[in-house]
Amino acid sequence: MVPGAAGWCCLVLWLPACVAAHGLRIHDYLYFQVLSPGDIRYIFTATPAKDFGGIFHTRYEQIHLVPAEPLEACGELSNGFFIQDQIALVERGGCSFLSKTRVVQEHGGRAVIISDNAVDNDSFYVEMIQDSTQRTADIPALFLLGRDGYMIRRSLEQHGLPWAIISIPVNVTSIPTFELLQPPWTFW
Repeated sequence: MVPGAAGWCCLVLWLPACVAAHGLRIHDYLYFQVLSPGDIRYIFTATPAKDFGGIFHTRYEQIHLVPAEPLEACGELSNGFFIQDQIALVERGGCSFLSKTRVVQEHGGRAVIISDNAVDNDSFYVEMIQDSTQRTADIPALFLLGRDGYMIRRSLEQHGLPWAIISIPVNVTSIPTFELLQPPWTFW
């Protein structure tokens, strides 16, 4: 995070005012917090798809973040039943971002978080755009840094858990800076 008043502008849930105030073209950000498991109880930053998918009309205080099986989510999901009415965590690669979003939507997911497949990526956000198929998706699609996605999946594996419990979206402007628990492996 950028310290000072300009930094607070960039902490808002969506950034249009910050972009206008500073004349910069930067990503919009959306924040979510992992509530369980406790070892990754951080506030994570994600970027919404640029030209497809829906927006969050509801704040979910506690919803499951379910890693898709298979993780790339390019076809039928073996754990699609667990994704219904929840949020899916998938990994980049194998098919378009839109295709992944549609697979999760077809399994009844409320949103999809697509983590980069480069697990060492802790700073570069990919701009997710629509593919050339003219298809659409109605659920929100978010891009998550590869390191963050990897650390969430690793924690679930270590604890033998099928999903994390998250709160999404989180309005970070209401959280004092010293309480803003971001992943220690991500530096701003």
